[in-house]
Amino acid sequence: MKDIKNIVAAFEEATRQGKKTALATVVHVNGSSYRRPGARMLVTEDGRLTGAISGGCLEGDALRKAVLAITQEKNKLVVYDTSDEDDAKLGVQLGCNGIVSVLFEPINERDPLHPLNLLKGVIANRKPNLLITAYSLHNAHQLGTLSLENYPAAIVQELYTISAEVFRTCESRHIVFPVENNTCQFFFEYLPAAVSLIIAGAGNDAFPLVSMADILGWPVSIIDGRITHASSQRFPQVENIFVGKPAEITNLIETDNRTAVVLMTHNYNYDMEMLQMLSNKPLLYIGMLGPASRRDRIFSELKQKGIYLSEEVVEKVHGPAGLDIGAETSEEIALSITSEIMAVLQQKKPIHLKQRLAAIHQPNI
Repeated sequence: MKDIKNIVAAFEEATRQGKKTALATVVHVNGSSYRRPGARMLVTEDGRLTGAISGGCLEGDALRKAVLAITQEKNKLVVYDTSDEDDAKLGVQLGCNGIVSVLFEPINERDPLHPLNLLKGVIANRKPNLLITAYSLHNAHQLGTLSLENYPAAIVQELYTISAEVFRTCESRHIVFPVENNTCQFFFEYLPAAVSLIIAGAGNDAFPLVSMADILGWPVSIIDGRITHASSQRFPQVENIFVGKPAEITNLIETDNRTAVVLMTHNYNYDMEMLQMLSNKPLLYIGMLGPASRRDRIFSELKQKGIYLSEEVVEKVHGPAGLDIGAETSEEIALSITSEIMAVLQQKKPIHLKQRLAAIHQPNI
């Protein structure tokens, strides 16, 4: 999601400067590749790049193709194949033995239906979104990234049906069907809401966790009972700061199944009350600093008060928070915690990738 935010910001800046732009999107991958379908890059007419469609091996040629699309004012599909000797001559070395299809779309800012406006809609609020990009491997005419209702009327109903299925399964899909006597590929890209991170605790050890979340593009909120600690001067990167007791604050914060909370106030009673207040809210993850004995003591004291946490809530509580990577410093602990949140979010059991027998990415559907 952060890539999209950066691309939108770069587009708005280019528009202010009167520069033309093109959007490059990876629409299909056959085999392995550094980036997967949905990877994007904005290119300005003077060669400025924002985002990435590879590990750096495609960007040079993609820059030339994007400028050509801007000049011709026409969508263009380019297929990069590592087995193609011509690609090797051009200096395109994917290094992953994959065939990567990239769609280049010049952006006409006078057209309200241009793709960047769709990307703006994606980041406008925290909710799941869907982008549809149509392209053809056998026809020069490329429909490109459009809102659903702006595709040919004859296929709109079918697109609605597939879109509903994508939202139901929360998985991107590739569909092939004819459009006006031509075979078109449709990439339905499911975009989940960004992870929202709530940090209870405004001590110095929260700084690297805030910075790590900012790198990942996660909106962050800070909660603390100390007005001297929870301030925008100390945490300029966070979106929301709440000061007060847990019972007062938890009614003000919004949570969903894409929300992670880390309890790190180092105040036993504050953390315990926060856990009590959060126990009936939809959450992705609850992390607690401190040893397992501290976590168990909090569970026990809540039970003594007649507050019984369901198995579902207990399962979401990760205390001590983080993956076992030998972390000691606050920066290393932040890396450990954000990695664990990612693993929980993706429903992955962390292992060394070299131990994985299957492909890292699922093949295109």
